[in-house]
Amino acid sequence: MAKAKTVYFCQNCGAQSPKWLGRCPACGEWNTYVEEVVQKEEKGNWRPAGKPDRTVAAKPRAIRDITYQQEHRTATYDQELNRVLGGGIVPGSLVLIGGEPGIGKSTLMLQIAVSLQGKKVLYVSGEESEQQIKMRAERIAPSGDECYILTETATQNIFQQADALKPDLMVIDSIQTLQSSLVESGAGSVSQVRECTAELMKFAKETGVPVFLIGHINKEGSLAGPKVLEHMVDTVLQFEGERHGSYRILRTTKNRFGSTSELGIYEMVSDGLRQVNNPSEILITQREEDLSGVTIGAMLEGNRPLLIEIQSLVSAATYGTPQRSSTGFDNKRLQMLLAVLEKRGGFRLGVQDVFLNIAGGLKVEDPAIDLAVCTSIISSYEDREVSGSTCFAGEVGLGGEVRAVSRVENRIREAAKLGFKEIFISRYSTKGLNLDQFPIRVHAVSKIDEVFDRVM
Repeated sequence: MAKAKTVYFCQNCGAQSPKWLGRCPACGEWNTYVEEVVQKEEKGNWRPAGKPDRTVAAKPRAIRDITYQQEHRTATYDQELNRVLGGGIVPGSLVLIGGEPGIGKSTLMLQIAVSLQGKKVLYVSGEESEQQIKMRAERIAPSGDECYILTETATQNIFQQADALKPDLMVIDSIQTLQSSLVESGAGSVSQVRECTAELMKFAKETGVPVFLIGHINKEGSLAGPKVLEHMVDTVLQFEGERHGSYRILRTTKNRFGSTSELGIYEMVSDGLRQVNNPSEILITQREEDLSGVTIGAMLEGNRPLLIEIQSLVSAATYGTPQRSSTGFDNKRLQMLLAVLEKRGGFRLGVQDVFLNIAGGLKVEDPAIDLAVCTSIISSYEDREVSGSTCFAGEVGLGGEVRAVSRVENRIREAAKLGFKEIFISRYSTKGLNLDQFPIRVHAVSKIDEVFDRVM
């Protein structure tokens, strides 16, 4: 019997080495190399039925000589998914969706599978039986005559069934359960995940069938498996949210066919995931009276304007070094804004504990909410309420100036649609903008002191 060949793979980046290394020379991580058994001889790879394997090397062509046909995206019933994908499903694309266990990845993909009208969908599951999937499908949507279930983990068998069925869409649940005969290591290993993804990518590109891969995540929150997995696929979607909460957020972290800053919001209900068409209503707490430390900021996620609630709590530090804690907001930027308020505004925040929370579980990177964050902190510090009908959209600079933000007109219209009476923006955002056209009072300011004097 021939001796088995072993290779060491880095679990973080997928680099390989003939011997164990304490530190990966490619990514610099420590103790990430694991030993796996690989097969030395080459086996036949997958290819479509009736098509010979390509043995002739490709030749370079001038870009002016290359012709292509405009591909039409497949629009699903799910407008949130269409938005994050850039307008729909691209033929031949490979999409990876990851998230924590129990967050709703399989539920989302099963909803898409059973709701596509006139499209044949192959749902491949390596984690559940046919009866379990049927039970969940009946709860989500009783229809779904064109959805076919296959419980299989061997990639060669999956490709044989796909070649016979000729589906318009294929879903793999999950990529960590698949196993290729080209590699002898166990399912879920670095080499297996990489090889199975490569075979699925070849299948998608040669047949034009879009493939959705459901992936697990590790304890750090990143996608499990080698980092090369994210480089191989066309689109990476991240499904986030609190397991014990009802709202879920679908983000795009990579998209070769659209924007990477789009956002989709769902609500987990008894019959599956419900689309939230107006997320501003759920991101703003309905309260009976105004409270200190609570303001509303106008932000943008991709092309979608959102109004979110910022909550602050400022109290005297009684345990030595003051605490600076934020949820959903960059902690370093919070410290910068506190330094601006103390230096330019004269507020003694150096001896205060400051806690900041973005309501709704969002993680905000738009600098346009700086003005709302500063106003929220001072409102809690002075213990004075800010009117619930007022919102803010402006970036705060180190000199205490209110800087202009992009697409301020969209933010103003969103605030007016939700019934707000006034909004504070930067004076530098009003160039070429007619403020009288909006059914809301617009305050143009240049310094944060002007905002504090008007709202408190």
